[in-house]
Amino acid sequence: MTTLGRKVNPYAKTVWYDQIKDVTTGQIIQEGTRFNQKRANNIEEGVYGAYEYIIKLETTVKRLQAQLDIDGRAPGNGGSFFDAFDGAATRMVLDKTTTEIIEAVAVGRTTLRVASTEEFIALTQVTIFDDENSEDVTITEVGTDTLKVQELKNAYKKGAKVARSNVVIDTTNAEMSVGDWQTYSVDLVEVV
Repeated sequence: MTTLGRKVNPYAKTVWYDQIKDVTTGQIIQEGTRFNQKRANNIEEGVYGAYEYIIKLETTVKRLQAQLDIDGRAPGNGGSFFDAFDGAATRMVLDKTTTEIIEAVAVGRTTLRVASTEEFIALTQVTIFDDENSEDVTITEVGTDTLKVQELKNAYKKGAKVARSNVVIDTTNAEMSVGDWQTYSVDLVEVV
């Protein structure tokens, strides 16, 4: 319910009066407001409603703080890329698109042969990593089985990962952390 753009307070407050007696005659001059179940429950509902509002307001403030904190840190961002970890939908969707390099690459290379290019987009940044090196590069072109990127500063082994994000979101503690690089030790056994 609103009045001229201002929300009307739904809480019905009680105006309390003291009971006043004439000290000489004992006659009641003013009847006091009686304290009863209906009025006590009204107070409880009002306090409960106020706390519910404070909790919602706190969530809103945290979301605004996250938006203000992130605004300006990423070029062209405008504060739209954030997650307040409160379970509410945001405009942010963490892109976890990943693939593997299918042949080793040397320093300075710009073309990566990969297992899949599905869901990769030109002019987006990816992280390339193996068990020794990592770097962030921009994809300049997406082919059927290749990704063209900026010149590599490191060499990478066959099986190195190319990922839009290797971030893991821990909703319990409301934080982001770097995910596993997914490297494994393998013992080879020759069958004769």
